[in-house]
Amino acid sequence: MPAADPALTSSPVPAPARAVMTHREVLESLSGILLGMFVAILATSVISSSLPRIITDLEGTQSSFTWVVTATLLTTTISTPIWGKLADLVDRKLLIQIALVITVASSAAAGLSGSIGMLIGMRAFQGIGAGGLTALGTVLIADIISPRERGRYMGLLGAVTGLGMIGGPLLGGVITDGPGWRWNFFVGLPVAIAAIIVLQRTLHLPPRVRRVVRLDYAGATLLSVGIAGLLLWVTFAGDRYDWISGASAAALLGSLAVLAIAVWVESRAAEPIIPLRLFRNRTLVLAVVASVAVGVALFGTSVFLSQYMQVARGKSPTQSGLLTIPMMIGMLISSTISGRIISSTGRYKRFMIAGAVTMTGGLALMGTIRYDTSLLLVGLYMFLLGAGVGMLMQNLVLATQNTLEVSDLGSGTATVAFFRTLGGAVGVSALGAVLGARITSLMLAGLARIGIDPAALGAGTSTIPDVALLPAPVRVVVESAYGEAIADLFLIAVPLGLVALLAVVFLREVPLGTRSGLDQRREQLAAEDAPVLVSA
Repeated sequence: MPAADPALTSSPVPAPARAVMTHREVLESLSGILLGMFVAILATSVISSSLPRIITDLEGTQSSFTWVVTATLLTTTISTPIWGKLADLVDRKLLIQIALVITVASSAAAGLSGSIGMLIGMRAFQGIGAGGLTALGTVLIADIISPRERGRYMGLLGAVTGLGMIGGPLLGGVITDGPGWRWNFFVGLPVAIAAIIVLQRTLHLPPRVRRVVRLDYAGATLLSVGIAGLLLWVTFAGDRYDWISGASAAALLGSLAVLAIAVWVESRAAEPIIPLRLFRNRTLVLAVVASVAVGVALFGTSVFLSQYMQVARGKSPTQSGLLTIPMMIGMLISSTISGRIISSTGRYKRFMIAGAVTMTGGLALMGTIRYDTSLLLVGLYMFLLGAGVGMLMQNLVLATQNTLEVSDLGSGTATVAFFRTLGGAVGVSALGAVLGARITSLMLAGLARIGIDPAALGAGTSTIPDVALLPAPVRVVVESAYGEAIADLFLIAVPLGLVALLAVVFLREVPLGTRSGLDQRREQLAAEDAPVLVSA
């Protein structure tokens, strides 16, 4: 065997560890990962019920409401594949700890915002950390748990997701009605510190082979510019300029041209951010299609539920958080039960189909709600929507990971997450633009019917009003407009649910593997008789 390069200090390959970790070892390692994912979920969900109050206090518009959400989704989308690529190259444990620090530090800065512009900027930085937690959490879970066994622990992941998405809006509402909405941005700090400590003490990954890391800076830059341009086009079309206009065409064609160049650069890069060879994997391609549809349908609609509850129904932030619990319970129950059955049977496609059907049905039913619909019915519709997402979203990642080589686990997992978040970002931007125009149209028509000038709303129809301060006739018009307009968003998302269903129907079910990512890496190193080298 040739002499080792003196520039690199190697140690012999340790004796192979037992192939399967004990339940206790998995739980210990999983605890820090789940805490990190909880921070990512909490950082976003905790302000969802308080956003209408935040925008009103900072004198923002409907467009501002959309961009507070879109800014985070945009940077999450852009950074996810970069974090995923880094996960295939350097220490994953260090990366997730860095992502935690970025997420919480930027969230705290957002809490000090004195203007809408600063809030949007800090939320954008927060998305960079969230992109890391989104990509690295599922990669690390794949490292320590085999695909076949992963369903056994899906209940824990579902519980953490459900707790973050249920507890976040509720906690945010209580804080907003109590000490004030700014404190929402600080609640994740102690959880993040705990996650960093637990990860350091419990997550033990084998040293990685040191090699020269050559990041594709050109591809990352072009990808970022192209996606940002696409989102800006979707956001401003119909507002700053007409959808069919020279400015609209220039923005769209310019963004697509930049993305086309990004693909060309990626095809020639030594370490592409998104390896194009991954798209020869049929499962990944179909998972990407379904993930885009799920992202648009889920993020693009649920983000506006707080407006429905607070503006169309006149509820407080706390009540708003409580009333969205059925959706999260549906997600929690379906992901837990389907995960356990998948682990015991090894069959997952049937649950993905059932999830797509249920999600589409839930979207269609949510499209029928109005400002005076029974809240019991609204809760039932949200439960069905959440149940469908719970059976579909995580299993798309599971199906993809099951077909990936261990060397592509980070990039492949991040690619699915990237397109899901991209769908969500485009969905929020596009549906937000549709919502703004629809609300304006409905409110102007409603006010005209009762003979009241739009100036009765104070700042006009583009600003989110405080319905409690409006005269009774105007309040009914506003509540009706928001109720109908938000319901229309769910109807728009129904065809996307059908796209997701079509994608999973054509997805080929591959028997779930029984080796974790770490097991595969050990076997690969043993077969190559390669030295294990410590990363810098």
